Amino acid sequence: MVGKYVGMADSYLSVVKNAACVLVPGGFGDRGVNGMILAAKYARENKVPYLGICLGMQISVIEVARNVLSLERANSSEFDDQTPNPVVIFMPEDSKTHMGSTMRLGSRRTLLQSRDCLTAKLYHSSDYVDERHRHRYEVNPDMVSILEKSGLKFVGKDETGNRMEILELTDHPFYVGTQFHPEFKSRPGRPSPLFLGFILASIGQLESYLQNPQNGSL
Repeated sequence: MVGKYVGMADSYLSVVKNAACVLVPGGFGDRGVNGMILAAKYARENKVPYLGICLGMQISVIEVARNVLSLERANSSEFDDQTPNPVVIFMPEDSKTHMGSTMRLGSRRTLLQSRDCLTAKLYHSSDYVDERHRHRYEVNPDMVSILEKSGLKFVGKDETGNRMEILELTDHPFYVGTQFHPEFKSRPGRPSPLFLGFILASIGQLESYLQNPQNGSL
């Protein structure tokens, strides 16, 4: 796990090369962001299973914009408010000066855009998922068409169609980013479908599970 609040030595990029999978969790502020971007890049290029949660999804968008689309100064406006390529922005309906009660919180519906996407298969749902949120920043909807030229696909959106909720990378065994927090509803005996898929991908069992999910159900 690569995270800004993680004090363990194995949270650093130096050991990502020995990892079976890479998880970048949520957080606020720019501490540790460059290391997270490097970890996302390594996972993408080496086809290591990657799960980005909230900030982790935003990190994957920044990484792809910089290293695949050659937008070298692409960034989140949270980290650089002068970036010429703001691929992640402050939610337009919120106030930047009054931070209290400005977060997008609670359970929200995400509409899946394709029955064939990995997320839909893991949730056994062709229409939608309901998951909990906790964020102020989001993928810039004006950049989505450009970002999707890189191979990223935004397979989950909110009910307006303007807020990107889930991304996947084509031609990768497991590369998923979510704006929501699947850990909020995950339980030891009933893990989030995304965590289950992430672990199965890390041990090379994802494809067999998808072909016969009943055998691996909890």
